[in-house]
Amino acid sequence: MNLQHRTVEVAAAVLTDNGKVLACQRGYGEWKGYWEFPGGKREYGETAEEALRREIREELDAEIVIDRFLTTVEWDYPAFHLTMHCFLCHLAEGVLELREHTSAIWLDSAHLNDIQWLPADFGVLPLIRDAVQQKRTDSDNNLTINTLNAR
Repeated sequence: MNLQHRTVEVAAAVLTDNGKVLACQRGYGEWKGYWEFPGGKREYGETAEEALRREIREELDAEIVIDRFLTTVEWDYPAFHLTMHCFLCHLAEGVLELREHTSAIWLDSAHLNDIQWLPADFGVLPLIRDAVQQKRTDSDNNLTINTLNAR
């Protein structure tokens, strides 16, 4: 199969807390150092929501509540086509532990463009600004990141 025609399907969490969005920095691969929404590949037989919950447990050692579907992004990277299902979420519990990423940061909508996002993730930013501001009034959680270094 030609890699240019291979499709990778993932689910991504737009995790929010008090008007801020979580960005995680990749620590591996061609896109090392770029920022992304946490999540990952959908496995055979999983719904996007099931994949997202599993991936967040694996990557951040956390449980999430999926508030709503946000968008599906279709993006052509040089080696594959990405289908990314994005969900607006919040943490069920207040502590994150980075297991795969090198760093994480909570960004308010005014600073979403201050970091270097993966191209597909960057495309989601305009959609999340309004959603995050709307969600801010619904949440006053005080979430913390347990560690900023991967294990």
